[in-house]
This record gives sequence, structure tokens and C-alpha cells, in this order.
Amino acid sequence: MSYILNTEADQREMLAKIGVASMADLFKMIPPGFQLPRALDVPPSLGEIELEQHMGALAAKNISANDAVCFLGGGAYDHFIPAAVDAVASRSEYYTAYTPYQAEASQGSLQAFFEYQTLICELTGLDVSNASLYEGGSAVAESVLMSISIDPDKPKVLIAESVHPEYRQTLTTYLANLNKQIVTLPTPGGSLDLSELNKHLDDKTLCVIVQHPNFFGNLEGVDAIAKACKEKGALFVVSFDAISLGILKRPGQYGADIAVAEGQCLGNPMVFGGPYLGVMACRDQFVRKIPGRIVGQTVDRNNKRCWVLTLQTREQHIRREKATSNICTNQGLFALRAAVYLAALGPQGLKETANLCLQKAHYLAEELCKLPGVSLKFKQPFFKEFTLEVPGDVPALLAKLLKAGYHAGLPTGRWYPELGNCVTIAVTEKRTRAELDGFVAAFKAATL
Repeated sequence: MSYILNTEADQREMLAKIGVASMADLFKMIPPGFQLPRALDVPPSLGEIELEQHMGALAAKNISANDAVCFLGGGAYDHFIPAAVDAVASRSEYYTAYTPYQAEASQGSLQAFFEYQTLICELTGLDVSNASLYEGGSAVAESVLMSISIDPDKPKVLIAESVHPEYRQTLTTYLANLNKQIVTLPTPGGSLDLSELNKHLDDKTLCVIVQHPNFFGNLEGVDAIAKACKEKGALFVVSFDAISLGILKRPGQYGADIAVAEGQCLGNPMVFGGPYLGVMACRDQFVRKIPGRIVGQTVDRNNKRCWVLTLQTREQHIRREKATSNICTNQGLFALRAAVYLAALGPQGLKETANLCLQKAHYLAEELCKLPGVSLKFKQPFFKEFTLEVPGDVPALLAKLLKAGYHAGLPTGRWYPELGNCVTIAVTEKRTRAELDGFVAAFKAATL
């Protein structure tokens, strides 16, 4: 069927139907300052060859993680992706499938999601995982909405300032029209101090949210925080780094009630910031409050193993006004990639990957701190990211290093003005000794 734009006659008919005299009247509710007072400046159409050349020239202006040695972090990391991940995920049965939520979803897709859920439960040490969320920021926000459905009468949400600033912005947006108070707990030392938590933690606290490792790369005192939450009856929400669980305690082991994560690091490329994958797991007692959907295993009428959508508590299906969230799809292809990645690495492979990140990050931090005027901003244990205090102008430094062939890290002052002289650097298992030493040399040259 051809796609044909609305004709003037079509527009008059639709305007008459809704009782509006003209298009100008239709858009009166838009303030004049936000209206374009002229026709769009659209260039003439191009032929196919010319269009491909034009789009290719525009795409060539992008600088990807593969065009320079990558030390970027903050939720998007240049981890190694085994070939098996692409081989499985690119199969047409998966790659072309609509992100499944309808009852007619194929058994293959449902089994893949069931395997994903199982692996996430093993990874986190928690009882239940859903079949994915959108990405890390909305996963944090959804964890609070879930907490509200568990304990709706408590008004206060505590979140550490060391949680990713964009995650906190997302949470603020989600709760903008709800009668809940968000209290951001300062972390001047690079992680949440227990005395600061105890100042605000009381019987009105709905949940406490920390990121572990946090935005600066530092580890949080999750055992003590979990204990404090339990004593006050508050839910404990942790945003974790999935790779770190190869060597750190799992959220279920230190008492987290809900664990969420950005799943990009699990076999998904950086792709200029998305789309990504949101991970969520929780304790069994909260299973009916978890957003999205859960795939379960059962048997058919012939007693053969099969898979079904066990829970799908959202407004598009039977729950309607009782829905736990408005998530209407999931990042199916990225969840599949995460499942293949975790299955390919296994516990030992994940441990080795995490240990390489840890060792290489500490080696680079030590070498960089030997340079004049360079020091660690925080005296805290860290995993694969660390925040440096550096001399001179940070954006200028990063620009010089990019010219030298290095994505040198994130300007921390972008989100924390008081840290305008700091840069946060991430080191993954992919970085070689030669790349690390070359980066130190380039850093030294750029700061002279």
C-alpha cells in the first residue's frame, strides 16, 4: 500500500471533524516563541547514489570507540565481545523478531528469555529476574516505582550523590508528579558515609539507593548500608556493575532487596550510547511487584517442557489499572546477547575478566599518579574506574589526548561542578600493556 501525504482536502476534513477552523488554530496552545515562523528549509531531493554519498560523509564525522584507544566509562564500556554473541544474536530467528510481549511469542524467544532470567539470578544471587528493562537509568527509576508499590505509605527516597547523575535525573523525572521526596545524600569523599545515611534514614524512608561500584568507580560500604536499611525497615536498592560481580559480593549476599544494572557491558557494543539493556532482579517476596514480564517454565498437554509468559503485569494486558509499570516492550535482542555472553564466559571467565579490569585499572592509576600534578581524587577502593585530579583545563586535556589517539575519559565536572579539575577513567580487560603505557606517555605530553 502506497504511503501518500495528507492532501489539503484531507486536512480540511480532519479539521472540520475536530471542530477547528485552521491549522493555526490547532497549534494555538503552543507558545509563539516555540513555533517556527517560516517554512522548513529543506534542500532539494537527492538521487540514491548522491544520498548514499551524503549520508556516508556525515557518518564519517563520527568518532567511535574503535577509532581511538577507549578509556570511556560512566555506564558505557569497551569490553570484549566473544564472536559467539554476534553469531547467535544475528540469526534471523532472533535478529528480525519484534521484541516479543504478545501471547503468541515463539517458544525459542521465550526460552532465550528464560535462560537470561536464570543467568541474571545466578549473577545477582537474588531469586527473581524479569525479562529485561530499557537501560540502567530507567531501571533505577523503575526500582523506586516498584518500592512504592511494595510500601506505598512511606514518602522518602534516599539516593547517594555518587549514583550516576543521569540515573538521578531520570528518577526525578519519574517521580515529578508523585507525592514522594527525593533526598540526595552528599558524598564528598567519593562514597556514601554511613553517618550521613543515618542522619536521614528513619521509619519514613521507603528505600535507599546506592551504586556499587559508583559513578566515580569507588566501592560503597554495601554491607553496612544493608544492615542500616534493615534496622529501619527501608528497602535497599543497588545499581551494580555486572562485570564486577566476577570478584565482588553479589547483591543477594549482602542484603539488597532490589538490584538493577546497565547491561551494556554484557556483550553489547557501545553504539554511541544506546540502545542498551536494563537489568532487574529482586527477592522472591516481591515477585508480583516487579515491572515488565517474567517468562516461566512449565509443561504442555503432552507433558513436554515449554515456556510461557508467567507474569506480565502491565497496562497493555489484563492488569490495566493494576499494572506495576507502563513498560510495553523489552530490550529482547540485547537481553539475548547478555545471556549468550554470560553463558560463553561462565563463572570463571567472568572472574578473569573482572580481575583483568581491576588489575589494569590500578596499574594505570598508579602510573598516571607519578606524573606532576596528577593524583587520585578519592582515597577509596575502586574497581575498573577511577577519578583523577589533573592540572590545567580538563576539556583541553581530553581534546589533546583524542588527537593523540585516546578517548581519555569523562570530564567529571560535567555533572559535578566542584570536580571541574577531574577526569574519570575506565579500564577494561581489552586494554593492553602497550596501550596503557602509551596512554601514560600521551597524558604526560598533554599536561606539560
